[in-house]
Amino acid sequence: MSDVRVELPGGLAVLARLPRDVVVAVAGPVTLGAVLAALEADHPVLRGTIRDGVTAKRRPFIRFYACQQDFSHAAMDTALPEPIASGDEALLIVGAIAGG
Repeated sequence: MSDVRVELPGGLAVLARLPRDVVVAVAGPVTLGAVLAALEADHPVLRGTIRDGVTAKRRPFIRFYACQQDFSHAAMDTALPEPIASGDEALLIVGAIAGG
């Protein structure tokens, strides 16, 4: 079991009434999908806000960063870097901004 730190975008933290930094317990390999599944299991109000509730694909305008690398287009079974798995660094979930 790994304790993984996750940093939420401000809007989602307010919606879920959580601090921006949360810790989730991940059993098995620490993959992007496993972390998101643990986050959604611990905080059901976040279901469907980060990933589509049916397809489990990343929502538009949501980005994932780990160890200064963009994991936004990575498969959900992609293993996250060791500093994320060990809890030394946080998986960043970022709400992108668009407009004109």
